[in-house]
Formats: sequence, structure tokens, C-alpha cells
Amino acid sequence: MFVLFLCNLSLVPAAASKNKVKGSQGQFPLTQNVTVIEGGTAILTCRVDQNDNTSLQWSNPAQQTLYFDDKKALRDNRIELVRASWHELSISVSDVSLSDEGQYTCSLFTMPVKTSKAYLTVLGVPEKPQISGFSSPVMEGDLMQLTCKTSGSKPAADIRWFKNDKEIKDVKYLKEEDANRKTFTVSSTLDFRVDRSDDGVAVICRVDHESLNATPQVAMQVLEIHYTPSVKIIPSTPFPQEGQPLILTCESKGKPLPEPVLWTKDGGELPDPDRMVVSGRELNILFLNKTDNGTYRCEATNTIGQSSAEYVLIVHDVPNTLLPTTIIPSLTTATVTTTVAITTSPTTSATTSSIRDPNALAGQNGPDHALIGGIVAVVVFVTLCSIFLLGRYLARHKGTYLTNEAKGAEDAPDADTAIINAEGSQVNAEEKKEYFI
Repeated sequence: MFVLFLCNLSLVPAAASKNKVKGSQGQFPLTQNVTVIEGGTAILTCRVDQNDNTSLQWSNPAQQTLYFDDKKALRDNRIELVRASWHELSISVSDVSLSDEGQYTCSLFTMPVKTSKAYLTVLGVPEKPQISGFSSPVMEGDLMQLTCKTSGSKPAADIRWFKNDKEIKDVKYLKEEDANRKTFTVSSTLDFRVDRSDDGVAVICRVDHESLNATPQVAMQVLEIHYTPSVKIIPSTPFPQEGQPLILTCESKGKPLPEPVLWTKDGGELPDPDRMVVSGRELNILFLNKTDNGTYRCEATNTIGQSSAEYVLIVHDVPNTLLPTTIIPSLTTATVTTTVAITTSPTTSATTSSIRDPNALAGQNGPDHALIGGIVAVVVFVTLCSIFLLGRYLARHKGTYLTNEAKGAEDAPDADTAIINAEGSQVNAEEKKEYFI
């Protein structure tokens, strides 16, 4: 309940001067208009700056006396005396109704009688607004019409619409007078076409009125929009390669929630159920090979409709491993340097050294026989080259030694002469020397 008091005349001289009645200097009643909310309490005050013991009186719009000085004249429990003196007569009216509105009169019984008028305005509080016109659910693309209505306001209330906290200006407004011919019923209609982005959005109708003391009344309607699914396929890798696993995820949104999705390939069923496993919305291909190339389709369905998305799979080859390279040294050295370089795909771990068998079981990690065979071949080749070079070297130096051993005896006619020549050569042994390398 709200109580509105009359302001002291000394604080609002301009307002008081409107209800001042001219008369003898300093001897006239002063009043002020009052506004009160229905159900509240109004205070009516009449003052006289200078009074020579003259009586004051308050009367209602029907000219019935309410109080004469401090004496109550009308039997109405809602009306009470606040203050009574030679300079002031104040009364209160509680639980004010719309019928109490009107012009009240304060009389100063001088010769002649002087009067001052005070108008009591009663504000009608609008009822809590109601939103109508929504039937759940609404299909995407339909035209929705919502109406907000409130009654009992005086003066007529103002209605505003908000959607996602943003005010909507393009609305219709209607004001009608109630049966009591004092209050009003106001309504406002909002028209708009809904889409999937409106699902779960709160539409608010707000009623503004001076009786609400800056606290508006609101009504809210949360929208429920049904729409067909939207589908998108997301691959686990952007560059699928032969021998690798691949997961295709079918991301679908819709209301109601789409049923389990359906996977197809090139317009038919999945060709290899053992390697192509459907789990929920995911399609798992365990090990890719060239036969998996094709167009994969994901279909999602709800009670509103059906949507689909396609993904074209192209399985790429894994880059070949480089062959081992051998550097053969010159004939004067027995050192052989071997370099083996292995390259891998950008998406494969640096430790990968062989191509997986597409038909191998998942998780199989056996020894790489191709790599081991290549390394053994290189070692055998290097060993043979080393033996060959060493043999040539030894054979060449052995021939030179035998030729020096027989030197001096090859021209002798018989064995005795050969011995003598050989002995003669010993004489010069100091001069001829053999060097063994």
C-alpha cells in the first residue's frame, strides 16, 4: 500500500498558489492536489497562515462534510483526523478506491466564507499481463501472432515487446474503456515469422505504468520451434592414406532430435561390414585401401523431415621408401661407407619404415623383413668388394718379389754357373738390397 502525503506549503509555494483563495491579507486557506494509487492512503491538508480562531472544514466531491475542525461529520471508517489546529486541518483517506476520485473542498468560515479546492487523482493499477496465441510446437517458417493484454489501468498502460532483450517496434496497439468507465484494457499484437534460431528464445511483454513505481510488470513466453535436421560429415583426417584407419562423424542437429543416422556408399549399403563399422553417428573404416574410394552419404531423419550430407573419399598412396645407396671407395683403400635413407609420409611417424599390408589385422606389428633383407644384401656386397680388392693387391706384390729373387741366374748355361753367378751377386749384396713391403 502506498501513502502519498501533501507537501508542506513552504516547500512548494507554486503548487499551493494554484489553490489559494484571495481574501483578507494572510487569512485564506491553502490546499494542494493529491495523487494516490488505488488501495493506498491519501492525505488532504488545508493550511491558513493567519487565522483569528476561525473554523476549518473538509468536504468531499458530493459536498458532504468530512471534518469540521476536529469533529468527524461523516461515518466512514476510512477517513481519520491527522491534525487539527487554528492554522491547519489535515485528514487521511485510507484504502482509496476509484470512486473516491474528485474535487475536495477546504472552507474557512470567515465573512464571507473562503474556500480552496484539492483534486484527488486515483491511479488504477494494471493487472499482470497475459500472452496468448502461442501453441507449442511451431514449425519453422510459420507466421506467429502473439497478443499481450492487461486490464484495470488508469490511465491506460503502455505495452512493449522484447525478443532476446531487443525491443520490437513494429507492433499493433489497442485501448478499450472498461465497464466502470474509469479504467482501461490495453492489448498489443506481435506478428513475426519464426526460424530455427528462435527455438528456446524468450519473448517478453512488458507493461509500463506510473502506478508501478518504475517496476514494470512482465509476461514471458519461451518459443519451441520444430525444424528439419541439418547434417554435416567430419572426417578424422584431412588426408586419408592407404593402410590407415578413418572415422567419419555425422553431425546432425534438429528438433525433435534426429533418429539414428543411416550410412551408405555410392547409393548402396556399405560393402565391407567387417572393416566398416557403424557406431552411433560414426562410421569407422579400420584399414583403408583403394577399394574404399567413393561417395559416402549420411542421412538424418526426424518427424519434420529428412536431410543428408555427402563425403567423397579418395585414399592416397603412402610415399615409397628410398632404395639403399652404396658409395664405392677408390682402389687404394679398403673402407666402404654405406648410407641408407628412409623417407616417410608427412602424416606418418618418423619411425615408420615399411608399408602396412592393407589386409593385415588391426594392431599387428611384425618385423620388417624387406628392410632386414636389404641391409644383409648391402653387407654381403661390401664384404665381397673388400675381398676382391685385397686379393688383387696381394697378387701384384708377390710377382715383384719372385722376379728379384731370380735376378742374375737366368742367363747361366748350367747349374754350376748359376750358382757362381748367384755367389757373385752375394759379393755385391751390400750394393743390391731387396725391400719387402
